[in-house]
Parts: sequence; structure tokens; C-alpha cells
Amino acid sequence: MPRSIYFDYNATTPLDPLVRDAMLPFLGEVWGNPSSLHRIGRQARAELDDARDRAAKFLGAKPSEIIFTSGGTEANNLAIFGTARLLQSKGRHLITSAVEHDAVLQAFDYLEKKEGFLVARLPVDSEGRVAPDDLKRAIRADTVLVSIMAANNEIGTIQPVSELGAVCRERGVVFHSDAVQWFGKEPFANISHFNADLISICAHKFHGPKGAGLLFINSPLMPDPIIFGGAQENERRAGTENLAAIFGLVVAMENFVRPPIFAADFLLHLSEKLRAAVKSVAGCKLVSPQKNCLSNTVSFVVRGADSISLLAGLDLEGICASSGSACSAGSLVPSHVVLALGRKDSANSLVRFSLGRFSSAAEVDFVCSALPAVIRRAQLAGNKASRL
Repeated sequence: MPRSIYFDYNATTPLDPLVRDAMLPFLGEVWGNPSSLHRIGRQARAELDDARDRAAKFLGAKPSEIIFTSGGTEANNLAIFGTARLLQSKGRHLITSAVEHDAVLQAFDYLEKKEGFLVARLPVDSEGRVAPDDLKRAIRADTVLVSIMAANNEIGTIQPVSELGAVCRERGVVFHSDAVQWFGKEPFANISHFNADLISICAHKFHGPKGAGLLFINSPLMPDPIIFGGAQENERRAGTENLAAIFGLVVAMENFVRPPIFAADFLLHLSEKLRAAVKSVAGCKLVSPQKNCLSNTVSFVVRGADSISLLAGLDLEGICASSGSACSAGSLVPSHVVLALGRKDSANSLVRFSLGRFSSAAEVDFVCSALPAVIRRAQLAGNKASRL
């Protein structure tokens, strides 16, 4: 076996050589500022326009509906802050769910604490899923924005996003979906699939570069900008465009989203072996749903242990895993997703395996064989700590 087994594809994916090659011209000969009026600037502007046209064609959108961002976090922030502030004269009631990524939850927390908005956080069932009927009941006359993710990054739950979007459309409420974990993993035909007015996408989740993403904004919606200093990106996002990252995003979308680079049939076979191994270990409990779940994601909790001990033990075996969101790694803060499932006693022991295109059956077999001993050691450490 190789020394490192990478089972953390939900956190990030390696940059594909095809994508890297597409980016290289924009780190060399095409170096102009797209806002400059001279020949070198106009060359860069033409390339930027081409990238936007290609992204729009791929998504089934208009070029004016594509705003390039620095990634999923910025796309989420622009969607939430920009829309809430734009529409606040019509109402100050917002809705999200209890299991969103922190890039969404913290944005809503800020609007509630600092700007006087009211936020309803929808509960989820035991598998982490939002019920459309709960959304129907939560919408009020003054609700202006709903934000619910397409697929959960920590446990892999796929939300009924199209149904949720239909509820919002029927009630005349703007709907945003963080689809960062969807692209490259689930089937995608065009942007209308989500029934959403705003969609966040992030390149490094499907073998594109870090620092690249986009926000689809359904015309004629125009959220207020959150970054100021220029008229770039249809006056929605100031700052000189990163052409290399943008082309990396576009090429990754064109090559790895349709069909999904995360091949479901292959990954489901590997995931089922991991699920069986987890079930066989005393004290372990799967939290990823059996159905309507990302095919590459297997998450579980461990009684009598904590995530840091578990991940350290796996790392000593050369196994790269996660405790959930990579953006909050390194702390013992209990998983808010596991808490939302009603598992308060085990929320600080989440382990996530997320597989990808380079995962192999041999790697899965090695992890399955190493897992029982890793868990036993973490449980022993937890028992000793509790007696101190």
C-alpha cells in the first residue's frame, strides 16, 4: 500500500493536469488586466468574456448571470448578504437549515446579530434532511430569502433541493442553494435542476484550482455587492479577475461535471465495504444515510472517543480522513450537523471518509483492516481522559 491513503475528497481534490495546462497561459503570456483599455488589456478581456460565455453555456444560463468568485465561501456570502440587504425593505425574515456549511450559517448569524434580521433555522430528520412541508410552514409574508444546500459536506445527505426550490418559487421567495458538494458528484443537466435563483459552485471540489468559484444569479435579480472598489463582474464583485483560476474552473466544469467525475457505481461499491466495516466495530454508528446520499461519503461517530484522537490514529496509519468541514478542522467543537441529528452524546466524534476518482479497492481493504485497532486505541485514550 502507498504510505498515504487520501479519503478526504469532500475537502479538496488534486488539480487535474488538463486543468493545470489550461491555466498556464494566464500565468504567462496572457497577463493583462481585463479592465485596461489598451491592446494587452483587451486581450485579457476577450479571454474573460470567452470564459464567462463557456460557463454560461455549460450551465444553461446567460453570461450576465455568471459572477466569478474566489470560491464557495465568497459565493455563499454574496448570495446571502447581497440578497438580504437588497430585499430588506420588503422583509427581514430569512430561512436556512441547521446543517448548512459554516459559510452559510455564519452569514445568517451575522445578519441576525448585527443587522436586525430574523432567521428561522429549519430542523432536519434523523438523516439530516429538510422536509418541504417544514419549509412551507416556516415561510412568512416577510420572508425574502431561503438558503438550503444541495448536498451535505459532512455526512453526504442529498436534500430535496428541487422540491424546496419549487416551494419558494410558488411563494415568491428568493431561493439560494449551496451546491458546492453536488457538482462533480451528482448528475447535472442544467442549472434549472435546482429550481434556485442563486447557486454556489466551487472549482477545487472537482479537480479545479483552489480560489475559484462562481455564483449563478438568476436574472433580473441583482444582489448588493459585498466587495467594493471597482465595477468588475457586472458591478457585483470588485477586484481584478484571476483569469488563471477562472479558466481552471471552466475547464474543470466542462470535463468533470457532466458526467460526474465521481463515478457513482464504482464509489458505491467501495463505500458499502467501508459501511460494513464501520458497522462491525463496537461503539461505531453510521450517520451517513443509506439512501439519497453522496456515493463517495461515509461518516460515522464513535462512542467513548473524539474526532482528534480518531483522526490522529488514522493519520498514523497513513489514512487521510476528516471530522467534517475542512474549514473548521483542528478544533474539538462538536459537529453542528451531528447535533442537528439529535446525537448530542457523540457530536465530537465524527469521522468522515470521502472517496474519489483515485480511490481503490486495495485502499478500502487496508482502511477496513486498520479501523478496528484505531478505534480501540482512541476509545482507550478517551476512557483514560475521563478518569483524570
